[in-house]
Amino acid sequence: MYAILKTGGKQYRVQEGDIINVERLNPLAEDNEEVTFNEVLFVADGEHTEIGCPYVEGAKVQARVVENGKGEKIIVFKYKAKKDYRRKKGHRQPYTKLEITSIGFPGFSGEQEDTND
Repeated sequence: MYAILKTGGKQYRVQEGDIINVERLNPLAEDNEEVTFNEVLFVADGEHTEIGCPYVEGAKVQARVVENGKGEKIIVFKYKAKKDYRRKKGHRQPYTKLEITSIGFPGFSGEQEDTND
């Protein structure tokens, strides 16, 4: 089973056991803390798919925070030729590393709903 979730303005395709880096969660989540994402856009297993409009009702992705950190440093260098203008800055993007523990959607429980009442 896999899902597509939205967090930090980006979309991630995840399965159970995946480890992903997302934009730092606000408020800051501590290590080994459980977080739940309700903004699930798509859920699928081997036989069924469910597409949200915009989100899938009742779908949840649970994850455990592995660590909070900063990415690799990038250098931002601005200059203007022949004008003696130079600015050099560094930037390290903060991130939260997550391990996906479960994907829940009650519609895929394996039980067929009885529509003949």
